[in-house]
This record gives sequence, C-alpha cells and structure tokens, in this order.
Amino acid sequence: MTRLLAEEVAGATIGDTERSGGERSEAPRSGGSPMVERRSSAHPDEVPDPEVEARPKRRRFTAEYKLRILKEADACRESREIGALLRREGLYSSHLTQWRRQREEAAHTQLKARKRGPKPKDQDPRVKQLERENARLQRQLKRVALLLDIQKKAGEILGIPMKNLDDVEND
Repeated sequence: MTRLLAEEVAGATIGDTERSGGERSEAPRSGGSPMVERRSSAHPDEVPDPEVEARPKRRRFTAEYKLRILKEADACRESREIGALLRREGLYSSHLTQWRRQREEAAHTQLKARKRGPKPKDQDPRVKQLERENARLQRQLKRVALLLDIQKKAGEILGIPMKNLDDVEND
C-alpha cells in the first residue's frame, strides 16, 4: 500500500486533480493534489499565483446591504445563527458592531431637535463686511454732524460768519 502511494506521489504533478477510489482527503481548493508537497515561496525565480491579487481591494458595503444584514442579525435568536449568517456572508462580528454603532449615530442625528421656521439664507461673507463698514461710516457721519453743529453754534456766539455749505461747493 505504501509503495503504491509513493508511486502516486512521485507521478503526480502540481496541477493533477485525479484521485483513486480509496483515497480519502479534502477536495483541492487551488486545483492541486493534496498529496503533493507545494513549492515554497522562498524561491525568487518562482512566478506568483495569478489568481491572487498583488494588493487586495477593500470591500465596500452599501447602506442597504448593511441594514439588511443588521435586520437579519437582529432576527437571530441564538449566537450560532449569527455565526452562520456571518459565515454565509463572509463577514466578521466586528462588522456588525461597527454597523450597529453607525446605525445608532444616524438615528441620533435624525432625532435631534430641528429649528422651526424658514431656513436661514446663506450670505456672502462680503455682505457682512459691507454691513460693518456701513455701520462704522454712519457712526462717523453722526460725529461729524455733531461737530459741525457745535462749530456753527460757536461761530454764532463769537460772531464769526460761517460760509454756507452750498457756497463752498460752488467755488
């Protein structure tokens, strides 16, 4: 028996998937025979397996998928049912905890009290600057008008004739 097995191993190739009727082993997952020793990746001249990506891509899950899985997980009554769900979908328990946290945060933001009434209009920042400048100039104008009134009264008291403002502009 061992001699027959040794001959099989010696004659088998890496891509060989044939089995004898009495052989007992798992089905090959990468197309190779389970009885043949795999070459190690320590050899630099070896070509990498083309099925394996050089850099795996990060999986992205849609919101609908996350909610569907969370609904199924919440419906499970026993932990083994959740485990079966995770194995079936190829997920980890950390996915469920993270997605539950995201769902709670989204619900919390939706339940926040909203201000009533019309939404405030977004203003251009230049409008605020112009309003400040306008207020400053109005204060300055009031001061100048007050000083002008004081000057007129002082001129009347001292008897100094003041030129009319319209006459000054015409000169």
